[in-house]
Amino acid sequence: QVQLVESGGGAVQAGGSLRLSCAASGRTFGNYAMGWFRQAPGKEREFVAGSTWSGWSAKNYADFVKGRFTISRDNAKNTVFLQMNSLKPEDTAVYYCATRRSNRLSEIDRDYDYWGQGTQVAVSS
Repeated sequence: QVQLVESGGGAVQAGGSLRLSCAASGRTFGNYAMGWFRQAPGKEREFVAGSTWSGWSAKNYADFVKGRFTISRDNAKNTVFLQMNSLKPEDTAVYYCATRRSNRLSEIDRDYDYWGQGTQVAVSS
């Protein structure tokens, strides 16, 4: 069974940084895409960033995080990271990592097959 475990969330002031981690286990992730999503209270879950696992990894980002967030991965450790800089109060949400049985990037949450439990990020003004 695939398991994804996020960590690294917390409380930070606006302008600060956090680095989220997502440790994957249960299969070989060499050819599967990974994504980060978030859900704020009262809002729908939304795409944040995505990356393939292959050597020539492709990445995509939601417009509202471009230039501030960076997705990366450590294949040897089956871990994906989300470096979040210049955080804003509107970035406050539960952040989830997800993986799908395809190496194609997707911004649609229903395309993903496995999800972590989420990690809370709170940004104060």
